[in-house]
Parts: sequence; structure tokens; C-alpha cells
Amino acid sequence: MEATANEVLDNSSVSADAVVEQNHENPVYELPTHGGLEAKPAFSEEEVRGTLETSASTGKFWQDWEKLKSILSYQLKQVLSEYPEAKMSGEQQRSSLEETFEELVKRLDDALHSFDDGPPFTLQRLCEILLSARSIYPKLSKLSLALEKILLVTSTLTISTDPYPIVTKQNTNGTYDGSGMARPQNNIVENGVEPCVGDRDEIMAEVEEAEVGEDMTVDMETNENVVRPSEANPTSAVDS
Repeated sequence: MEATANEVLDNSSVSADAVVEQNHENPVYELPTHGGLEAKPAFSEEEVRGTLETSASTGKFWQDWEKLKSILSYQLKQVLSEYPEAKMSGEQQRSSLEETFEELVKRLDDALHSFDDGPPFTLQRLCEILLSARSIYPKLSKLSLALEKILLVTSTLTISTDPYPIVTKQNTNGTYDGSGMARPQNNIVENGVEPCVGDRDEIMAEVEEAEVGEDMTVDMETNENVVRPSEANPTSAVDS
């Protein structure tokens, strides 16, 4: 027996209500795009990683800034979405982050897009973190603090004219062999004037402070109680 039109409509309404209820119980965070427009990335995952690894290794960049900005923005949102807070309720997010996850993503992404002429001079560390965020910062609150400090600078880099380099292997702390935290000094611009070296060092020192984990403390009392073997076991005097 064929179902009537009313029965079909009733069944469709029930199914739709069930889907809405299920999605409400298990919210899935969708990555926002800057400006509210959804667009498919114009680059592959391989290109994203290769670009970030090159800048993380050298502290320089060879791409058009607008394209590099899009790559950084894409990776930033991907990294942030991997943390548990992305799937929490709005109330839980505010309790953990003092803001919603969407607000956090927008704030950091807006800071990145505020650079019009070129990437921040902290590009090297930004790329290092975006490549290994979970291993460097197990907690999203620590990651967001570090990213905020990295993006709250005014000095920018200009596109490199050096030959394109061969990427080296990334170390466990996020840095690359032979690169350390070195940054090129001859292509940094701040409103047309190169900033003081002291200012750059101070900013990077603040970023590094944010990377110290809560449980990475030194037990000074234990260290003071360490006894040297020579003091604990003095040798017997030898008669002449």
C-alpha cells in the first residue's frame, strides 16, 4: 500500500528533528574563514607543510604574502581544531579559555590578517609551532598565549631573494637543525625603520616564557641534598 503525501511529510519532519537533536548533543566545530566566506583551499596539504617547514628552517619566505597568509591561516585553524576544546559546549569553552572557541580562533586569525605588508618577524617560530603544536603545547590555553605573543608584534619580513633552500629535519622542540631561533636581520621592517635588536629579543623571550609547561619545575631542595661521592665516601689516609 502506497503511503499518503501527509504520511511522507510527517516521516520527513520526524527524521529532520532527530538529526537536529543529534547534532545539538554532539556539536561539530566548522572552521571559519576570514571574512565569513567559505572557500576551498587553493593549495594541497603537501604544499602547506612544505611551505611551513621551509620558513621554520630558515626564518624567511619566498611566496607572495597573500598566499602565505592564506596558508598560515588555514594551518592555524586546522591546528586549533585538533584540541578537545573545539568539541566542548560554549559554557565549557568559556570556563577553560575565558572565551568561546570560535572567538579564540577569530581573534588569532584576525591578528594574523592584520599584517598587510608581510609576515611578522616571528614567522619562524610561528611556523615551528604550527607544525608541532600538540607536542609543544598539550594545552590549548598555553598555545593560544604563545600565538598571541607571536602575533602581537609590528615588525615584518620582506620576501627573500636568496636561493630556495633544502629543508632540514625538525627537532623534538619544534626547531630545525642549523636554524635555532636565528632570524634574518636584513629583511625586517617596522614602518620603514628597522627595530632595535633589544625589542626583538625581548618579544621572543616572552614567547619562550609561554612555552614553559606548568609541570616543568625544578626541585631545588632535592638538588641541594645531593652529596658528592667524594664527600660521602672519603678515602682513607695513606701512611707514608
